[in-house]
Amino acid sequence: MGAVLGAVFLAAPVSPASAQVLGYASAEPLTYPLDEISNEDGARPERLRRAVIAFSTSETPGTIIIDTGNTALYYVLGQGRAIRYGVGVGREGFTWSGVQTVSRKAEWPDWRPPAQMIARQPYLPRFMAGGPGNPLGARALYLGTSHYRIHGTNDPSTIGKFVSSGCIRLTNEDVTDLFSRVNVGTKVVVLPNQAPVLARGTDARSRNAIRPARAPSSPVVTLTSGRHAMNATLSQLN
Repeated sequence: MGAVLGAVFLAAPVSPASAQVLGYASAEPLTYPLDEISNEDGARPERLRRAVIAFSTSETPGTIIIDTGNTALYYVLGQGRAIRYGVGVGREGFTWSGVQTVSRKAEWPDWRPPAQMIARQPYLPRFMAGGPGNPLGARALYLGTSHYRIHGTNDPSTIGKFVSSGCIRLTNEDVTDLFSRVNVGTKVVVLPNQAPVLARGTDARSRNAIRPARAPSSPVVTLTSGRHAMNATLSQLN
C-alpha cells in the first residue's frame, strides 16, 4: 500500500493508433445488442472519460488501483502508463479501503441484495435477473469473499459521484473494456477517500494540483412503499 500511495500521475492521453497497440479497445463480443452499451463520454467531463495516461507506480502491470476521493479507477499497464476510468463510489458512510483480489467474473450478472442491504431497505427484490435493467450493468468483478464488486450501471449519470453502498461502478462500456483485461486473481487496491499523496499528482496541461473530490452529504429521498420505493433507490444500491 505504501508503494501505491507514493504514486504520481500525469494526464497524458495517447493517440487512437497508440491506444490500439496497447489493446485499449475492447475486443470482447457482447451478449446484448450494442445499443444497450452506449458511449456516454460526450456527457461526462474529461477526467471521467477512459484514457491512457502517464502513471508512475511500483504496482505490477494488471493491478487495479481505485482512487476513491477522485472517483477514478486505474488499470496499470506498466512502463509508466495506466488506463484511467471514471467511477461512482460509496456514498458517505459506505466508502472503504484495502486490498482485495478478483474472485469471480460475470457477464450481465444477476443481482441478489445482501442481507445487510435488505435489512436497511426491506422493499428491495430478493433477486433480479441480469440484463440491461439490472443495476449491476453489463459486467461484474467480484472482490474476494466480500459483498463488494466492480460493476457496470444502468444509470451512467452516477459516474463521478458518491452514490453506492460500497461497490465501484463504471459505465457499461467501460466495465466491458476493463472486464476483457482482468483475470480472476487480479490484485485490487482501494485507496482511502482522502488518500493525500496520490491526490497530489499534477495535471499535465494545467500543472495544478489535483485534489480529492469532496464527498457530498447523503441525499434526502422521500420513499413510498413497494415498487416506487425500489425504483427511486436502485441507482444508490451497489
